Amino acid sequence: MRVVIPILLSVLIIAGPAAAETIYVSNEQDNTVAVVEGASMSLSTAINVGRRPRGIALSVDKKLLFVAVGDDNRIDIVDLAKRQVTGQLPSGVDPEFFVVHPDGKRLFVANENDNLVSVVDIASAKVIGTVDVGVEPEGMAVSADGHYVACTSETTSMVHLIDAGTLDLVDNLLVDTRPRAASFSPDGKQLWVSSEIRGTVTVFDTTSRAEAGKVQFQVPGIRREGVQAVGIEMTRDGATAYVALGPANRIAEVDTRTLAVRRLYLVGQRPWHVALSDDQKRLVSANGNSGDISFIDLEDEAVVKSVPVGRGPWGVVIGP
Repeated sequence: MRVVIPILLSVLIIAGPAAAETIYVSNEQDNTVAVVEGASMSLSTAINVGRRPRGIALSVDKKLLFVAVGDDNRIDIVDLAKRQVTGQLPSGVDPEFFVVHPDGKRLFVANENDNLVSVVDIASAKVIGTVDVGVEPEGMAVSADGHYVACTSETTSMVHLIDAGTLDLVDNLLVDTRPRAASFSPDGKQLWVSSEIRGTVTVFDTTSRAEAGKVQFQVPGIRREGVQAVGIEMTRDGATAYVALGPANRIAEVDTRTLAVRRLYLVGQRPWHVALSDDQKRLVSANGNSGDISFIDLEDEAVVKSVPVGRGPWGVVIGP
């Protein structure tokens, strides 16, 4: 396993052609979404949103950004062309994380305080259903075919499978302590679930719902309890997964076939979530305690720059 350490202070490695994408980062303590230009890797502006923004996601057409503002019990809608909030959606109490269904018509929202998943119809701006889940739901994922939605419940230490069509609770699967994020493999055959306290990722076979393996993380010089797995992002070909390791200040690159950690990237303090660029050549991490994002060049296997974005960066997505 290789540990990749960036050059610090004034020396930066900037490899490859400039990227035209835009990075959007929710700042939990500033009540803003930071906008970072991918080509220059510089902060462009900050969009004011509701209180305590965390989960964020693009609409299917990538023209809108949805932002869960937990202390206002709603989802803010940001028009990306105007770079301002132009509407709101109901969300249920204390939305933390959510996913946009591939049909582009619905959001599935984790309501942390009510132990529910709320289903929101975007066009009518109404909650059209709820699903009872475990205590403190947080992580949400949806399969590429739109059949299943997964929700993690932190206190219950479970991941819940929901039929997106019928809204039936299909199964409850035990996972390691305090599950945070979930991610389906692109082919839908596996479900990956991170455990913050145990510092692991459990992999399930979605057909049998049996445990198919587990990813263990070790960071040189960091005690086991300091390695806390949170956000997960997979490449489109399903060959690689990137896992944020929280207070270990690392992003792990995992071979999804062998479940071995290929390398570790040293980023800012307490990365929460990560996002891949459309060309899959660059990864960005949102670092909650250092107030910045880190850019990782995946071809050169190097952290190339950190950009201050505000207080408490939590969620991150990359758009056009």
